[in-house]
Amino acid sequence: MTVRRLDSETVERIAAGEVVTRPASVVKELVENSLDAGAGSVTVEVDGDGTERLKVADDGHGMSEADAELAVDHHTTSKLSGSDDIERVSTLGFRGEALPSVAAVATLDVTTNDGGPRGTRVLVEDGETTTSPAGRATGTTVEVRELFHNRPARRKSLSNTEFGRISDVVSRYALVRPDVRFRLRHDGRDVFSTPGSGSYTDAVLGVYDRTVAGQSTTFDHEAAVEIDGDEHSLTVEGLLVYPSVTRSRRDHVHAAVNGRVVGNAGLKRAVVSGYGTLLPSGRDPIAVVSVSLSPALVDANVHPSKDEVAFADGDAVESAVEEAVHEALTTADLRQSGEVAMDLETTLERVDGDSLFDEVTVIGQFRELYLLCEADDDLLVVDQHAAHERINYERLRAALADSPVDSALVDPAETVSLSPAEAAVAADERETLARLGFEFSTFGGGTYRVTGLPAPLGRVADVSAFRDAVDALRAGDDPEDARDELLKDLACHPSLKAGDTLDGETAADLLGRLGECERPFACPHGRPTVLSIDEETFATGFGRGGTRLG
Repeated sequence: MTVRRLDSETVERIAAGEVVTRPASVVKELVENSLDAGAGSVTVEVDGDGTERLKVADDGHGMSEADAELAVDHHTTSKLSGSDDIERVSTLGFRGEALPSVAAVATLDVTTNDGGPRGTRVLVEDGETTTSPAGRATGTTVEVRELFHNRPARRKSLSNTEFGRISDVVSRYALVRPDVRFRLRHDGRDVFSTPGSGSYTDAVLGVYDRTVAGQSTTFDHEAAVEIDGDEHSLTVEGLLVYPSVTRSRRDHVHAAVNGRVVGNAGLKRAVVSGYGTLLPSGRDPIAVVSVSLSPALVDANVHPSKDEVAFADGDAVESAVEEAVHEALTTADLRQSGEVAMDLETTLERVDGDSLFDEVTVIGQFRELYLLCEADDDLLVVDQHAAHERINYERLRAALADSPVDSALVDPAETVSLSPAEAAVAADERETLARLGFEFSTFGGGTYRVTGLPAPLGRVADVSAFRDAVDALRAGDDPEDARDELLKDLACHPSLKAGDTLDGETAADLLGRLGECERPFACPHGRPTVLSIDEETFATGFGRGGTRLG
């Protein structure tokens, strides 16, 4: 299909929204154009934070000179032939706004060839467009320079994690499109690459590491879903990392619909539900899940930046995804082993002062998960993990109030592999991580040597706390919010887990220390720590009519 100008009816039906908001949005638009052009290889190069220079090169089918000249005009596209096509979009981009929107805030340099004897270069600079012959094999290269040079307020508003956002975009497409070779370079250095072999395992190996890729299973699930009385075919495929390797956030659940990376909360929730009780409390999986169904059942025009899609029947699609994940994990070998280290003596050490639970007596432990306690006429049920998590959180927060956290030496040092986006945050937030007690150094590629871990919690259970800290900083728009989320995640690692047996003295120490907390009745994530059952409930249940004896 050649590039054509959209009619006014089609333009009016396309969800309005600013196309270029930051460097990552430019990369997203250009990568999607490359994939729509049938590229088997996509290379992304970034200088600095992306405002200096971005370049995306592909080996797709390219454009003729006439198409290239028209492509930099507003509301021109090769992806829609009319307004009806919006109802059955099968491409990743269709607004006809990407290139002209970039050209409005940067210097846009497009070199392309559709297979002819010579290529075409279209340069848009300061509102002026020039076209000239150029040498180029089949495909397209788009270079964007001095992004937002004429929008100083927008440029000033960018954060120091812009390259991390770019890495996120490229990583997600590399994961959901394992059939395409992806390469990301930053300041002349290779960040990651994938082979384009078609294997989800190979793609995960390129973006994450051997540990993650090695503890995973691929799957391919076909289902028939009934929508509006008609039966439709739906395919769910991808890769699921075993629950022995988890993350503290759902950011590592990568979802795609008909090849488009999406952030639909419902799809991610369905993936997590498919894992069910295999996941430890408060942890989320690493997964790549790609859903394919008729474009007529998907509305790709519900979000201004095309980050979300809507389904004709979202419940049916999510149920199919949950079933696919559950079925794949049911047949996978999920055996794992490992030891969890905790320093209970340190974390449960009492502080000076009274405890809210000084008059409460521990009478037993139920299912090695709950403490049963007597408090006057009430029975208190305490979630030992949630209680210990609250204690750890407040201790760590207090330790950080006025000074950096002490570090405990990790000897020998442990290695942690970060994704490109995580590595970018680790580099940008090195000082913040140091204040939180993490000491680390680069070890080549995306691997880091962790030589120090936070000491206020005694001994941190798992070195993966470093990765969780990076994730927290990456997710928080406000530094203080990110810092608090980080403390919550750190508090979880050494906390008591289901199955940990407590003797009477340790259980009493846990309860007493919980009573000294500022907010003893909720864990840092908002879940209750204590449930109370009054004696009247028992009397009613046993038909005693509210009497205590008889």
